[in-house]
Order: sequence, then structure tokens, then C-alpha cells
Amino acid sequence: MTLKIALTKGRTEKQVLPLLAQAGMDVEPIRNKGRRLIFNDDPKYHTILAKGPDVLTYLNRGAMDIGIVGSDILDEQRNPQYDMLDLRTGRCRFVLASTANFDPGQTRRKIIATKYPNITQDYFATIGEDVEIIKIEGSVELAPLVGLADAIVDIVETGTTLRENHLQVFAELRPVSTHLVVNRLALKQKQVEIQTLIQNLQKAIQED
Repeated sequence: MTLKIALTKGRTEKQVLPLLAQAGMDVEPIRNKGRRLIFNDDPKYHTILAKGPDVLTYLNRGAMDIGIVGSDILDEQRNPQYDMLDLRTGRCRFVLASTANFDPGQTRRKIIATKYPNITQDYFATIGEDVEIIKIEGSVELAPLVGLADAIVDIVETGTTLRENHLQVFAELRPVSTHLVVNRLALKQKQVEIQTLIQNLQKAIQED
């Protein structure tokens, strides 16, 4: 049976392709994709390239069997499918950051800007704090600099962008990495094929 895979395009795609190749998938058409978004050159695997937030939509609607996407999106969208494997690529972390004069212990209700309101809400709930959350689509680093928010919750890899904008980390919330997620119905219908791919990917991860 053919497995239908939704792969997050861009950086995730580039980082995951070597693992998929080691797992036995023909990834050359994707590497030389041009403007193509659908790849059915390999009879065992049909792959599409999609934006991260859309990967779960394809998965949840049953259009795809497998999604390869960052755990930030899985957590923010409250992923209802099976999270089967951490591919250990795209590693970064969620942080609480602000200007140097930010006081995490301030008693008044804080205003937090973020692209990830659910993850932010979950974090502050775990520490027993009620905050006002402002959803920002673009560069969240601006929010504390112009007085829109007291602090931000965002993903960082090296922290360079924060430092260049004179922001510092006050807390680390959770790690982020790329995961392989499986549609619940597909796991029943294509269990052998899916488990074989996962086992091959596990071997590839261990060899890296």
C-alpha cells in the first residue's frame, strides 16, 4: 500500500530528507523539485509539501496518512493524531523573553505577546498565573520594545535574534523538534507499512 506523507516545506524539509533517504525513500525528486508540491515518483510513498500549520489539516481530514511537522505546531493545534516518533531534527526551545528591566515576579497581570497563545496559556497555567495574551503574527520581538507587551513567548534556536534586539531569556518553557505523526485510521489500515517506515527512521536516527 502507498503511504501518503505531508512534509513541512522549508527548513524542516531540508533537515528531514537525509533521514527519509536513509529509511529507503527516493527523495531526489523532492531535492530537485523546482515549483512542484506533489511527488508520486516513488510507488511506495506519495509526498506533498505544505506549510507547517496545514500539515495537520491534511492529516486530520484523512487526505494524508503521515505528517512530518514541528512539535510547536502539534502542541499549539492540540494534535489529535498519533505522535509516533521524534525525528530529533529542528531542535530549538520555547522561551519567555523580555527587556532587561522585566520583573517576572511583578504582581500585576502581565501582558504576553506570542504567535502561540495555547502553549503560552498552558505554561502560565502550570505556574498558577493568569496573563493577558496578545497574538502576534510577525516579529514578536517588537512587542516589549514598543510597550505593547511586558514579555514574549517565542521559539529560539541560538538566541541571536533576541540578543540583537536587546532581549533576554527569563524562562525556558519546553523543547521543540520535528515529529512524525500518523492519522488514526491510517494506522489501522496501513499498520505494516507505517511501522516499517518508523523502524527504518529509528535506525537512521541512531546512525546519525
